[in-house]
Amino acid sequence: MKDIFKNPSIETLVNEIVALNHSWKAAVELFGDDSPLSQSARDLKGCLQVRLLQSYPDQVYLIIDKETSETAGEELYSLCLVTPINNRNNAEHLPVRVAKKLLSQQEIAKRENDVM
Repeated sequence: MKDIFKNPSIETLVNEIVALNHSWKAAVELFGDDSPLSQSARDLKGCLQVRLLQSYPDQVYLIIDKETSETAGEELYSLCLVTPINNRNNAEHLPVRVAKKLLSQQEIAKRENDVM
């Protein structure tokens, strides 16, 4: 039997990232940016995005989303999926500053250079 907690499928990770992104945005609306719930959802989403990048390097790559970055006021990576999952082409956005904290410069460079 496959242990989904030890080695989740790419579909599971993408679904969890999307759900956490929605939860994080709802928590910010209800409780503000500084609430523990908002921060936990945001941080867990980032950790799952890193796990997705590291677990499925041939199926996910990073690209700066210029339009969304401009709206957000900081550079954001889009975690682009080589093959869409549940009609999604990406696994949400990850701020570049967060990627730099959670990934090595070599990992970032490799994921940026692996554009399919």
